[in-house]
Amino acid sequence: MKVLYFTATGNSLYVAKSFGGETYSIPRLLKEGHFHFEDEKIGIVFPVFHNSVPKLVEEFLDKVTIRSKYIFGIATYGMYSGAATRTLIEIGKRNGFDFSYINEIVMVDNYLPGFEMKKQQGGEAKKLIEEHLSQIVNEVGIDRKYIRKHSAATELIRYLNLKLYDKEFEKNFTVDASCNGCKTCERVCPVDNIKVNKQPDFQSNCQHCLACIQNCPQKAIHLKNEKSTERFVNSNITLREIIDANK
Repeated sequence: MKVLYFTATGNSLYVAKSFGGETYSIPRLLKEGHFHFEDEKIGIVFPVFHNSVPKLVEEFLDKVTIRSKYIFGIATYGMYSGAATRTLIEIGKRNGFDFSYINEIVMVDNYLPGFEMKKQQGGEAKKLIEEHLSQIVNEVGIDRKYIRKHSAATELIRYLNLKLYDKEFEKNFTVDASCNGCKTCERVCPVDNIKVNKQPDFQSNCQHCLACIQNCPQKAIHLKNEKSTERFVNSNITLREIIDANK
């Protein structure tokens, strides 16, 4: 089994590792130009961004060739998954591969303009993450055929989100005096959008993943309208793993 994943704060990497197969980081595959995969089972694991599939995951899937009898997709989300599964099906169809299984798993929502991290982490037990993840892993293990359905109304929500998509999102970041130039933000950025001299300089290709702000050891990076000065990274995943996934 091969599992291809994108992670910013560790949630999707934790899910990807739970299947026990070989794991491959989508940002690294894009940088390396590795676009052909064959196996009995191949999975795609990603976080929901703006009620849809992240741009860089869609870019990768538009380039990759997948040969497998069983292709599965897992979307991780915090509050609302929107049209992510519908979009994933569309991407697969236009690129010549069909999914046998698509599902979602609710986890801690780490989108700072929408949520306070302490409250999200405090409610983590109620999300029953381990129980739901175990069920998904077991279903994939027995080759269950299942596609999570969403109404057509989610397409409208996705469309509105795309219309409101902030193409200059990087202008929402500020850096305070506690920054020590450690370059963690540069190392965790999946698209090399940050360059650090004395402080981070944000370029124009931000993916809105917030890996930089959530993984900053000094909590020196802030986001306009953030609801929390606390930060979140999945406790099962190390900073080293996130750096290795996105460098």
